[in-house]
Amino acid sequence: MIELLTGMGLSAAAGLNAYVPFLLVALIARFTDIVTLPSGLAWIESSWAIGIGAVLLLTEVVLDKIAVVDTINDTVQTLIRPSMGGLMVAATSAAQQADQSSWMGDHPWLGVAVGVVVSGLVHAGKATARPAVDAGTLGLGTPVVSTAEDTASVGLSLAALFAPVLVIVGLVVLAVALIRLVVLMRRWRRRRRRPAAGPESLSHPPPLRE
Repeated sequence: MIELLTGMGLSAAAGLNAYVPFLLVALIARFTDIVTLPSGLAWIESSWAIGIGAVLLLTEVVLDKIAVVDTINDTVQTLIRPSMGGLMVAATSAAQQADQSSWMGDHPWLGVAVGVVVSGLVHAGKATARPAVDAGTLGLGTPVVSTAEDTASVGLSLAALFAPVLVIVGLVVLAVALIRLVVLMRRWRRRRRRPAAGPESLSHPPPLRE
């Protein structure tokens, strides 16, 4: 169960920012014994992978804080974030070790699939809510929300690696936050669709029925 929570936490973090969990796993695997990468994924802790990851993270952090540009960036990230979620599960060997289950060990694809789904759902919530944040705050709220998402990604990644039980709390809080943002977005759209009462309608009230 612990290993599965680790994979889910890293996947959710990737749904917010694909490169935060990637870099944390890469650095911790390279400089500590906390994470031991499978032989087929040892390239994650290589110098070139860490360097590319750092550049991509910096780019993501900047672009995600600019209104409208963040929506374009979310579109580009539609394939990257879910894929990174699956990669993080595979890298931490969550699928092979979850619950020490031989069935899970014989079906490693299941954990990867869970990572892709979790990351994809988080990404979808983020991408759906962002346009409303941009428009509703005239872009002023974009960097604030983006910073909160980056912070949540770091927090989820660290919790997944060092205190996996806390991932449950983090996932619940993240789900509530994304749902609230989506609800606010829908309310904002409804308000925009309502025709405003103009001066003409105020000066000419509807006739009274006899």
